[in-house]
Amino acid sequence: MDRYPNTAVSTTQTSVLATNKVLRNTYLLLGATLAFSAVTAGVAMAINLPFMGLWMLLPYFGLVYAVNATRNSGWGIVWTFALTGFLGLTLGPILEFYLKSVPNGAQLVMTSLGVTAAAFLGLSAYAITSKKDFSFMGGFLTVGIIGAFVLGLVAYFFHLSTLSLVVSGLFLLLSGGIILYKTSEIIHGGETNYITATVTLYVMIYNMFLSLLRLLGASRN
Repeated sequence: MDRYPNTAVSTTQTSVLATNKVLRNTYLLLGATLAFSAVTAGVAMAINLPFMGLWMLLPYFGLVYAVNATRNSGWGIVWTFALTGFLGLTLGPILEFYLKSVPNGAQLVMTSLGVTAAAFLGLSAYAITSKKDFSFMGGFLTVGIIGAFVLGLVAYFFHLSTLSLVVSGLFLLLSGGIILYKTSEIIHGGETNYITATVTLYVMIYNMFLSLLRLLGASRN
């Protein structure tokens, strides 16, 4: 008679262990990719790499496709580092501009970095400790990101600075929401691939940092 309860307990324990493994591997890979992108950003600054503008979208989407196509193999990790290293390269010229051309640029960069780190840790901790299911946010966040991206293109091509700031604010909020959503997915078993989880969280941290940098820089001016 004890066979069925024991089976249920064993299944639950296996599920928890699998979830913890995905979460642990995600954070380990995320930490490594963040460190690697910091190195590539430094390299970009050292060699005075020019700002890529919208041209960065072509290799970006190509690398995202490569990550998703190989996410179940070792090549997925290779492409993940290629993607995050590339994003680090695109960050270098932006940091160079703020450090050299904006008053108190170093303070601005450090403030944006600190707030981004605190926000990520706070949102992740809340999702993990509360164990709330944020899956209901998925559709809204997807539509929001697409809408913000389109608005960003409009602001870029028509040189609408006010709309650009609005887009930065939208990306800031949506990035926070996706961090909650993705962490919740890992906890509740909706996300079982730590490579795709890492890429999603990395891109949200990247967007959050750039959005804060843009908004704080505008407030200084």
